Amino acid sequence: MSKYTFRSIEEKWQKYWAENQTFAAKNAVDQPKFYVLDMFPYPSGAGLHVGHPLGYIASDIYARYKRHKGFNVLHPQGYDSFGLPAEQYAIQTGQHPSKTTRDNIARYREQLDRMGFSFDWAREVRTSDPDYYRWTQWIFIELYNSWYDPDLNQARPIQALIEIFESEGSAGLKQTMDALESDFDVAQWKNFSDLEKEAVLSHFRLTYLAESEVNWCPELGTVLANDEIVNGVSERGGHPVVRKKMKQWSMRISAYAQRLLDGLDQLDWPEPLKESQRHWIGRSSGASVCFDVAGHSDQIEVFTTRPDTIFGVSFLTLAPEHELVSKITTSAQAKAVEQYVEATAQRSERERMADVKTISGVFTGAHAIHPLSGAEIPIWIGDYVLAGYGTGAVMAVPCGDQRDFDFARHFDLPIPNIFQNIEVTQEAYTLKEPCVIDNSEFLNDLNYAKAFKAAIEALEAKGYGKGTVNFRLRDAVFSRQRYWGEPFPVYYKNGVPRMIEFEHLPLTLPEVSAYLPTEDGDPPLGRANLWAWDTAECKVVSLDAVDHQSVFPLELNTMPGWAGSSWYFFRYMDPKNQDEFAGKEALDYWGNVDLYIGGSEHATGHLLYSRFWVKFLFDRGFISVDEPFNKLINQGMILGESAFVQRSKDGKTLVSAACAKDKEVQGVHCDVSMVSVNNELDLEAFIAWRPEYQNATIIKEPDGSFKVKREVEKMSKSKFNVVNPDDICDQYGADTLRLYEMFLGPLEQSKPWSTAGITGVHGFLKKLWKLYHTGAQDGFLVNDEAPSPEALKVLHKTIKKVNEDIEQFSFNTSVSTFMIAVNELTSLRASQRAILEPLIVLMAPYAPHIAEELWSKMGHNSSVSGQPYPVFEPKYLVESSKTYPISFNGKTRFTLELSLELSKDDIEAAVMADARTQDQLKGRMPKKVIVVPGKIVNIVG
Repeated sequence: MSKYTFRSIEEKWQKYWAENQTFAAKNAVDQPKFYVLDMFPYPSGAGLHVGHPLGYIASDIYARYKRHKGFNVLHPQGYDSFGLPAEQYAIQTGQHPSKTTRDNIARYREQLDRMGFSFDWAREVRTSDPDYYRWTQWIFIELYNSWYDPDLNQARPIQALIEIFESEGSAGLKQTMDALESDFDVAQWKNFSDLEKEAVLSHFRLTYLAESEVNWCPELGTVLANDEIVNGVSERGGHPVVRKKMKQWSMRISAYAQRLLDGLDQLDWPEPLKESQRHWIGRSSGASVCFDVAGHSDQIEVFTTRPDTIFGVSFLTLAPEHELVSKITTSAQAKAVEQYVEATAQRSERERMADVKTISGVFTGAHAIHPLSGAEIPIWIGDYVLAGYGTGAVMAVPCGDQRDFDFARHFDLPIPNIFQNIEVTQEAYTLKEPCVIDNSEFLNDLNYAKAFKAAIEALEAKGYGKGTVNFRLRDAVFSRQRYWGEPFPVYYKNGVPRMIEFEHLPLTLPEVSAYLPTEDGDPPLGRANLWAWDTAECKVVSLDAVDHQSVFPLELNTMPGWAGSSWYFFRYMDPKNQDEFAGKEALDYWGNVDLYIGGSEHATGHLLYSRFWVKFLFDRGFISVDEPFNKLINQGMILGESAFVQRSKDGKTLVSAACAKDKEVQGVHCDVSMVSVNNELDLEAFIAWRPEYQNATIIKEPDGSFKVKREVEKMSKSKFNVVNPDDICDQYGADTLRLYEMFLGPLEQSKPWSTAGITGVHGFLKKLWKLYHTGAQDGFLVNDEAPSPEALKVLHKTIKKVNEDIEQFSFNTSVSTFMIAVNELTSLRASQRAILEPLIVLMAPYAPHIAEELWSKMGHNSSVSGQPYPVFEPKYLVESSKTYPISFNGKTRFTLELSLELSKDDIEAAVMADARTQDQLKGRMPKKVIVVPGKIVNIVG
């Protein structure tokens, strides 16, 4: 019988797919489209481990399935190839990040190809490719040249706003624009300098320069986004992060807050992920309230969701970074305030938000005037207030907010009670209902809803407030002080940013002497000799020429990692287009992504930013969809099975796991490659790896082996529990890897990897191969005979179940179904083409290599991937007979298969005529025969 030689089979078909471009998608054909996409990877130097392909395998199964169903499937792949790791490696070695990235991509491509993915590689994109980031730069320019019109609720060209100012001044804006510090008329606008006009327009542009509080990581020399910080330190490297003010480019994502929130209701995304975005956007209704500062002309604006509690305000708290802190602080409090501000700068926003136990703050010495009562109230600063959320100030109502209550008790501040018949001496009362207001002048005796409305009306009447909606979502800092990122297409003329004309893009990264910030603290691009823009020659020239009238300095920051990943899914549609980021025909045909698979960790980063950019591109008429991803699935993690060598606390003794039960020991990670399937450690290899244990006493098992302890953890190089998919492909084959990863459990759940379990899946593929070869003289056994009803029943039961499973993304149960089907067909000795051909097509999305080989051996010259999906026919599952349990006095003695068409009397007659019945009765007449057609027969003796 022919042997299952998976290595040669997989190499053969991977070569065939590449040479024949089997999975190339065509644009705008007369065929329904389906767009399947993975969150594209950052190509790290470590390559892929077995946890990485989980989502890729799932998406590939679905892409192949949809091709069988008659869809024109776009299933591309590329690389999010700008990133900090390559830059850090460049800093350490001096090697250009582009070389590191190219080498890493080559490694990734080799691994991905081995796993048999049906990617359309002709559409590959790389975010670090100038031909790609030329269009990222173009989108940035379009954002800069756009503003959000609240009347039309969409982005428009900035020129439309300029025309309003030129014809009507600021009065031409129908809605009040809080961004403007003061109104101006047409004449004033015309007399503004370029710098003054840009200062006005920057309040409206969708990307703009501004002084902002940022997360600065001195060790990495760059600004980090909130989602790049974990527990107060950088996600990469674990370095300290501080808050500081810097002039940065920002994206006005806050303009889209309501639309981003509303759009979630239309998306088929996991509810926890949508809830994460809702929380991040953070919509709340309330009032904007202004407090005059005693002795100053300034006002402090706060946002509150409880204007009904306005008379309960006993102090204001400002964020330590608030712009008024230094201005209003008295000389007596100046030193204490300065020290507190410096200490707060050492903590990240997330750390401050999470720390609800620590109570700290400092009195500024200044007072505010209550807008309704006229009373003076003290102004404090406290790190529980964030400059970037709301206005960076809160009106503290200690009787109605627990954090304000704790702050007031800690610093012995007043806690006036404004609630009728409610005690607030021990804790704040935070409920809206039941609630009746007291000690609040005209709000007395009103419930929450009525007091809410009345307070806003009073504030509006006095000019000290208004009803409003606030969002937690803040504008996204878009500058990074790195080298390896998209250069901004920006130069500066007299301090005003100017955009490089599109026809001169891409503006490519220059060569630099080192990838570190300059001695003056400028980003790495400050080291470039050629980094100025000649507006006359329209090219990059030397910085030495900056004094020339046509030469101006270029932006030194680069874009963040999420820039290129916010639109890459559109470039796949038309990757070779040199005239547009993608052609209209391709954009209209493919629309948006039908199925997107990736990790939930991107909920408030990539997934939110890409939705923002898509809505902007839609507003400006560049695309016809306003959401990027219709359906999204978050795959779970494949966890590593770490190995721990047990040692004594002094490190002088190594103890085998079973011998360590009654001893005080510690676990030390060891590389899982040194451990066998039965948990036996290669001691020689371990000690060679960790020579500090070469003189240790070794306590082994009675049989002389040394066992490790196993624990399930996240798969990571630092835990030495990484399993390389290359090793699995070498030993068992890619089809085995694909099936096993699906077999481990539901796609969305995390599950541990166990190499020990993979042999069973590999054995199943051998059994599948054997089904097509058993008993054949020439090594292959398939005939054109009519299949038996039993074989047809197995086949159609399998078609029905697998089809349902794929549609529900229950890939693990499909694998179980295949195993059952092959076992049953083997028992039936099924060798008919009418059974085995459809079975191959069913298997092809999961195990494509073996499916292609078997399909070819059946005499087909084309790929199985293009074959129609088998159609389930219910008639083959209709039972024509029933195997009845024949019971005597309630105990089953034998079974009897009878036609389901028999009547009750016919069933009784057949049972009574059976020799086994007579043997049980031994000549006695039964008292009663109970027959339930289709179910049971019970003879009562």
